[in-house]
Amino acid sequence: MQSVSPTPPVTTETTLPGVDLRLLVGLGNPGSKYVDTRHNVGFMALEHLARQEGVGFRQQAKLHGLLAEVGHGDRRLRLLMPQTFMNDSGRSIRAALDWFDLKPSQMLVVVDDMDLPFGRLRLRASGSAGGHNGLRSTIQHLGAQEFPRLRIGIGAPAEHPVERRARTVSHVLGRFSADEQPGLAAVLDEVVAGIDLIRRLGIERAGNRLNSFSLQAAAA
Repeated sequence: MQSVSPTPPVTTETTLPGVDLRLLVGLGNPGSKYVDTRHNVGFMALEHLARQEGVGFRQQAKLHGLLAEVGHGDRRLRLLMPQTFMNDSGRSIRAALDWFDLKPSQMLVVVDDMDLPFGRLRLRASGSAGGHNGLRSTIQHLGAQEFPRLRIGIGAPAEHPVERRARTVSHVLGRFSADEQPGLAAVLDEVVAGIDLIRRLGIERAGNRLNSFSLQAAAA
């Protein structure tokens, strides 16, 4: 008589290959003076996601920031916009990680990057502040730089170093031009799509798409 192997037990548990992303942080400066400025593109990305999901932000004093939530249960994602001003962003981030009992690896920080051309993105699992005061504050408060970050290119005000330094503040605190608005919308759409990819596929595979994104390719 032919032997029959026992049927393996059926399991309903699934393991996602992506990142256990629980906290999405957008960096920027609070107040109407800074709304829609280049330095606030991190805020803009979170607001774009919140609008798509039909949720709103509310003030959370204990987190020193505005908070929204999308999803439920294990798929819940909290969106945090620190209200501490850019140079002290880490205080709000540290408070949120502690309050929700999360690890830095469960967080993605979305920031502007003047070293990237407008319309380009750069996703990394860790790294230095790269001259960004919000990231510098975050690293100081966490005592480590091992946390994922997504940089959104805002372009530089000039190529010559002296002129660039002279115009940096007015550039990052200036608003995107009317000509840049369609491109900005495409970038924010890609950021939101990228966040979903990160959660499903992980940093490396999501980075293959995000880091090769360009407005020229998107428009083709």
